[in-house]
Amino acid sequence: MSKSKGKPENFDNPPSRDLTENVTFRATKEMKEEIQKQENPAQFCRDAIQEKLDRNKGKLDKI
Repeated sequence: MSKSKGKPENFDNPPSRDLTENVTFRATKEMKEEIQKQENPAQFCRDAIQEKLDRNKGKLDKI
């Protein structure tokens, strides 16, 4: 079984956008436990962060 690390096609990510960067942040124990319960924790975090970034960008566009 090959590792899927960094291959965009394995993460519903457009092929032109390589997953090369790491992000580390602190969370509560409860947050970590909930994230780990997800089917694909890493993709869940990427989706949540992207959703918030998109929402914040929309707020900035309205100013």
